[in-house]
Amino acid sequence: MTTLKELKKLIFSLKIRRKKSERNNTTTTIHLHGSNGFYIGLKLIFWRKRRRVFSFISAISGCLLLLLFSSVYFPPPTANNLFLPRHSSVRHVVNVREALEYNFEASGGNLGRDLWSWSQSTFYYGCSNASKTFQTANRKKLPDRYLLIATSGGLNQQRTGIIDAVVAAYILNATLVIPRLDQQSYWKDTSCFAEIFDVNWFISYLSRDVEIIKELPPKGGKAWIPRTIRVPRKCDPTCYETRVLPVLNRTQAVELTKFDYRLSNRLDTELQKLRCRVNYHALRFTDPILKMGKLLVERMKMKAKYFIALHLRFEPDMLAFSGCYYGGGDKERAELGAIRKRWKTLHASNPEKVRRNGKCPLTPEEVGLMLRALGFGSDVHIYVASGRMAALDYIVCDETDVFVANNNGNMARMLAGRRRYFGHKPTIRPNARKLYKLFLDRNNMTWEEFSSRVRTYQIGFMGEPNEMKPGKGEFHENPDSCLCQARGIETIEEKNRKDAVEMSDEYQSIEDPDWIDVDYLYKIEEFMSD
Repeated sequence: MTTLKELKKLIFSLKIRRKKSERNNTTTTIHLHGSNGFYIGLKLIFWRKRRRVFSFISAISGCLLLLLFSSVYFPPPTANNLFLPRHSSVRHVVNVREALEYNFEASGGNLGRDLWSWSQSTFYYGCSNASKTFQTANRKKLPDRYLLIATSGGLNQQRTGIIDAVVAAYILNATLVIPRLDQQSYWKDTSCFAEIFDVNWFISYLSRDVEIIKELPPKGGKAWIPRTIRVPRKCDPTCYETRVLPVLNRTQAVELTKFDYRLSNRLDTELQKLRCRVNYHALRFTDPILKMGKLLVERMKMKAKYFIALHLRFEPDMLAFSGCYYGGGDKERAELGAIRKRWKTLHASNPEKVRRNGKCPLTPEEVGLMLRALGFGSDVHIYVASGRMAALDYIVCDETDVFVANNNGNMARMLAGRRRYFGHKPTIRPNARKLYKLFLDRNNMTWEEFSSRVRTYQIGFMGEPNEMKPGKGEFHENPDSCLCQARGIETIEEKNRKDAVEMSDEYQSIEDPDWIDVDYLYKIEEFMSD
């Protein structure tokens, strides 16, 4: 086990290497700026080593990458200038300097309230305790029934499987064996459950709900192989009782394979609260990972009082899968089209339709414009979450003052729900459907008009209380059964929140058939293995 003293020495040596590399121009910088007016720098320092992803040792080797940040500078824009036309090449994902040399007519936007917190958030709190009618494990569990789970995908996708595994074990009155993590997907991570999560805490915290053991006990003094089953997606309790329970009664041990999103999104309140207890309380990272995550947060806080964590997710594989087009001409179509052909189940894309429906990630330029219009200024530092160090990214994005999600994938949804549960911390989701039209028309308006419209369109997409109707969206994103409001509190922004619910509801009706399906990582794996 690496000691804290050794860790400090390693961090110091990596800092020295970082300074040397900066002198040798080995840092890759994404610049977004406007002459005499607008500048955003997102400095990405690539130190990541391609080793085990979630274990503590690989966390150390990749820690400096996760310290990628830079100031977001916004000098006062000059007057009487309009927007630059849209950029015309995907190469601007890496070098956007030329694409962003433009001036603004007026100063940046302002939401008219604190950008870093909501005044009403203190009146809401997470509530996931079981009721008195909820049967405990010692009264409900039947002997000699063991449920095993093989999770699927990246860390956050596997997290959903772990959460639902506990609920499935409760439904089946079975003892749960610690889930087996996916070591064969694109990420090629060899970590086991105990190397990422505090396994003893997990077992202890849920002991009243479900009996959990670390491994399947021998049968007749010999190891035994459980029967494998794959249940359909969104399988409800009746589905488990008809498809899995008879096999479990007969064989005593069943393993559910590729277990992601295999439990219904809509369950009764008690089972939803069990989901919350697993997700927000029982699943805790190991101490070394928590310490490293805390160190990253402290380093960001040393730079400024507040900081933003951005999950940009703007890589070629994501762009190809979404079917979007970013103005790069035949070269972009050829490159992304070649990647897209690897997914045989994808239908032919209609880029304009996809963008109109708000299902394309914003470009780095567009993210910068949105944040500027919302009022974030020159004292803001940005942490860019990206790549293979998902456990540390999760911690920093959870602890950040403002989290910006540029997609609706697993990590974005899990963090959005967690930040709602723990005090409704601001979580910005771009209203891409409305912003798409605004970006198209940006040459025909002043900066003041543009920023005003951005602020209007983002109502309902900022992570405020009551932003989404109960039951809308994935439960992990909107854990409404586990969100309570203080009694007797009269909200002072009721009209705004009603408007927000309607707008967010419109957004959810578009995003429910998620544009990044849950088999995404396996499709990537097929492509990468060729």
